[in-house]
Amino acid sequence: MLYEFWHNFTHNLFKPLLLFFYMGFLIPVLKIPFEFPYVLYQGLTLYLLLAIGWRGGEELATIDASSLGNVLGFIALGFITNLVIGFLAYGLLSRMTKMRRIDRSTVAGYYGSDSAGTFATCLGVLATLDIAFDAFMPVMLAVMEIPGCVVALVLVARLRERGMDPLGNMPGEPGYNPVVAVKAVPATLTATVPPTHKIDAGPAVRKEVVGEAPAPTARVSGDLVREVLLNPGLYLLFGGIVIGLISRLQGPDVIADGDHVFVTAFQGMLCLFLLEMGMTASRKLKDLRAAGRGLIAFGILAPNLFAVMGICIIHTYSFVTRTHFDLGSYVLFAVLCGAASYIAVPAVQRIAIPEASPTVPLAASLGLTFSYNVTIGIPLYLQIASAVTGWLPVN
Repeated sequence: MLYEFWHNFTHNLFKPLLLFFYMGFLIPVLKIPFEFPYVLYQGLTLYLLLAIGWRGGEELATIDASSLGNVLGFIALGFITNLVIGFLAYGLLSRMTKMRRIDRSTVAGYYGSDSAGTFATCLGVLATLDIAFDAFMPVMLAVMEIPGCVVALVLVARLRERGMDPLGNMPGEPGYNPVVAVKAVPATLTATVPPTHKIDAGPAVRKEVVGEAPAPTARVSGDLVREVLLNPGLYLLFGGIVIGLISRLQGPDVIADGDHVFVTAFQGMLCLFLLEMGMTASRKLKDLRAAGRGLIAFGILAPNLFAVMGICIIHTYSFVTRTHFDLGSYVLFAVLCGAASYIAVPAVQRIAIPEASPTVPLAASLGLTFSYNVTIGIPLYLQIASAVTGWLPVN
């Protein structure tokens, strides 16, 4: 059994999808003068979200109405699971790192969400292995993206109530001053950090005292609600689900042409996406130096801990409700629990938590956790899920 585990694990590490990621990762390491066009990256992201939604919508049309209650129950459980994971992540970060509490809060929010890129990569791996998954899993991707935003907002609201200064420092932390506001002058991040990230971008920012100002309030604004519930990623994903569902209900002939674009071409588009993500992940690793070894350890521990937790939760739910889940659903749920956001939560942070560092959470989520999940994590979770379902089958 151990030999079979090792053979399958190493075999899955060298699928074409992952080889594209490795190739992209080496571009900054080897200092190859190549830049992936940002417009093309945006187009690939748009395509993948619509394609995932389209395929999920098609499969949703085939769900038996008698199982709808169990499906909705599991979707609700997925939301609660990522909510708990976000707060667990904050506890682990408090013990493992010496980061500011506001940065721990935002990092925890990233890990309480999920990653569309990791999910798409997992879909690609499952497709190449011909492993089935349940139709509602793309809906899980959309629903489980929201808890991380909630976790970050709740934790930061508590910090503001307890006296956080306008720089994001808490009483007892170095540099705490409740009366000064700052104008941040990026030293090296000017080209990569959005203009709204003006307060603290870590060691690369020079702070100048410019006067007195209150800390941002913790009120929930209309813009914030829209960013959480109607951000472009969620809209495209849900839009694809609805279009795929309606089209499939009208008959297979209606969706045949769309399948050539959103199903047949999926693997090739995903390879290009992973090439770019490999480059980005490689460049983000250098930002971890300022955060310390604790965050590096967390970025590797968290996906393993939370993914295994997810496998245990889905199998327990299957036992309790007698709901059958395909093996691919185990792996996808593990990925949804063990991944970290790099799209939705950063957008919310930009609006609601400008005091936090925009680089440290992305360094952890992209540089470490995304890299780990798409190279080692997905094959490992597949083996763990296979072992669990084999040892403790649901009758």
